[in-house]
Amino acid sequence: MQGLSENTGWFPVVFRMEGERVLVVGGGNVAASKVQLLVSTGARVEVLSASLCSELERMVDKGTIHHFPQDTSAQDLQPRLAGCRLVYLATNDRDLNQALATLCKAENVPVCAVDDPAISTFITPALVTRGKVQVAISTGGAAPVLARRLRTMVERVLPEGLHRLADFMSTMRDELRQRIPDTSARRQLWEHFLDGEGARVALAGNTVEATRSLQELEEGNAARGEVWLVGAGPGNPDLLTLAALRFMQDADVILYDNLVGPEILNYVRRDAERVFVGKKRNRHTLPQEDINHELVRRAQAGQRVLRLKGGDPFIFGRGGEELETLVEAGVPFRIIPGISAANGCAAYAGIPLTHRDCAQACLFITGHARADGVLNLEWETIALKNQTVVIYMGLTMLSQLCAQLVKHGLPENWPVAVVEKGTLPEQRVCEGTLATLPALVAEQQIQSPALVIVGEVVRHRVISPGY
Repeated sequence: MQGLSENTGWFPVVFRMEGERVLVVGGGNVAASKVQLLVSTGARVEVLSASLCSELERMVDKGTIHHFPQDTSAQDLQPRLAGCRLVYLATNDRDLNQALATLCKAENVPVCAVDDPAISTFITPALVTRGKVQVAISTGGAAPVLARRLRTMVERVLPEGLHRLADFMSTMRDELRQRIPDTSARRQLWEHFLDGEGARVALAGNTVEATRSLQELEEGNAARGEVWLVGAGPGNPDLLTLAALRFMQDADVILYDNLVGPEILNYVRRDAERVFVGKKRNRHTLPQEDINHELVRRAQAGQRVLRLKGGDPFIFGRGGEELETLVEAGVPFRIIPGISAANGCAAYAGIPLTHRDCAQACLFITGHARADGVLNLEWETIALKNQTVVIYMGLTMLSQLCAQLVKHGLPENWPVAVVEKGTLPEQRVCEGTLATLPALVAEQQIQSPALVIVGEVVRHRVISPGY
């Protein structure tokens, strides 16, 4: 338990309560949520209520909790308080809760009236639990719904295997203390371990590799470098994967391109080196071959290198070329897929990429032209009516794309859309046909990044009434 709050008169509590008696007054769903938390602490839970919700009935049937089927007054509760560690009040009768809380305070038994901090002597924070790791979130009783929402956010970013990491560190703790008696040196070693490969393999439950990594750090060996090819998604930070977030926080250096905006980079570890290697039309900041060699050079120097790419690394992201170079150089790597631009932009535009009424296939192509300005594509397989065609980097050659699709069989009134800055707040969608879209795009001054979607699915576009 944490100390009493001087300002409020109650304190937040995080507990382990093996065998302790805890009383819960009330039998509804609110009571059930508290009981579930208490059972996980090892407490002996006694529920006082004339009736129970189905979840509490299930727990009674399993013998997990003890039920006393009675309406509870202060007179009924008093004899049960002897030897009781905590009391939770979860009835919908505020007057009854007030009377029972007054009794508990008189008997010096900590009491929590759910959603009523004014009469409580303690509150229970929202808990995120990963085995021995517990994170408590509290708003001081002011906004329980906000605390639960914050708990959901924390749940998303804490890796599921965190309990394995904690168990490994707990197992090695005494052994390491004997070998390294200096507290500062031992703490520094653990920090290097948590920043490196050892923590990641421990999260996955690979204790053999985790032990090897810890031993190497203890012997003073340099940490092994590696490269992570990570997809940053189509631009909106909310679409980053949990794995991407974790690697972004662990990297020593970030190599990123122009499709990775500042909103995404805000999630990168603050002290990591940032290297822009993006390519724009007619201007290469760093040629692809040089990027490949830079990845190898930095990894061989012991750095954890994050190659952060817009969308997915393997969909027109040249991730395959970078991967081949890493394999040839013997550099360890990991691949973290991202939500592709096609998936993200189409979804945020309300356009289904497939629809059983009109599209049995979806084709991804790139609109890059040859050096002579000609699009060299298999038009006969692209200009088909029963599929959706998603064109990456097609804005510059849009007029030629539309003309060629008409030339090879699609009607001039065939629906097509351009999604500009898809998934971002400034997203725009320009709808038209193969005949009209180039002029509409010019008129509306649509700019890159933009994605072109061709097919009857554009007619099935839907927009939520709330947006």
